[in-house]
Amino acid sequence: MFRVELHAHSERSHDGRDPVDLLLEQAAAVGLDALAITDHDEIDASIEAAVSAPDYGLVGIVGMEVTSAVGHILALGIDEIVPPGLSYDETLDRIHDQGGIAVVPHPFQKSRHGVAPHITDDQLAAADAIEVYNSRLFTGRANRQAEQFALEHDRPMTAGSDAHISELVGQAVTEVDADEPTADAILDAIRGGRTSVIGHRTPWHVSLRQFGGGAKRRAQRAIREFFG
Repeated sequence: MFRVELHAHSERSHDGRDPVDLLLEQAAAVGLDALAITDHDEIDASIEAAVSAPDYGLVGIVGMEVTSAVGHILALGIDEIVPPGLSYDETLDRIHDQGGIAVVPHPFQKSRHGVAPHITDDQLAAADAIEVYNSRLFTGRANRQAEQFALEHDRPMTAGSDAHISELVGQAVTEVDADEPTADAILDAIRGGRTSVIGHRTPWHVSLRQFGGGAKRRAQRAIREFFG
């Protein structure tokens, strides 16, 4: 079994704080085997992390969190940016065209761009996996809904810390029964449903601090861009 973090953000996300090396250091420190940095509509940090990951004893998985027209979708195992703003179906097609897998994070939480309210059950079930445990949810209801959906539709299940600060990498882990320690083998195992999830909810005061810090960083970046 390989312990994998599939949902984490670096400073390249509009609401992330820390550079790639701190996320890799944390992943190694908490005993993970693999890490996917999934910045919002950015891929550069994830590529950088995948290149550097072996130096930390980790497998790096290239990915991003795509802002589709109906909400967020994790694209894992890709090489190039999947454009934001596309329909749900087109976003999945673009991910698959690159040989990647599409994982739907926090699908039932409207306040965090969950896709479920805007698509059919058949569309949601077309994803390669469903994130059934997200550490940043304030209550467990949306996680339970996601797990129930995955069980009813026989979809592979994943977990994600959704960490926007390095200290929270590894808060939620997907255990993957892969044949070898490579990104391709890990993604193949996820496709095949050879996963289990382990999660600890991010303390509410930490989630609030992450949210507040993200809002502040978004405002600072908007000011910088406005004034050139």
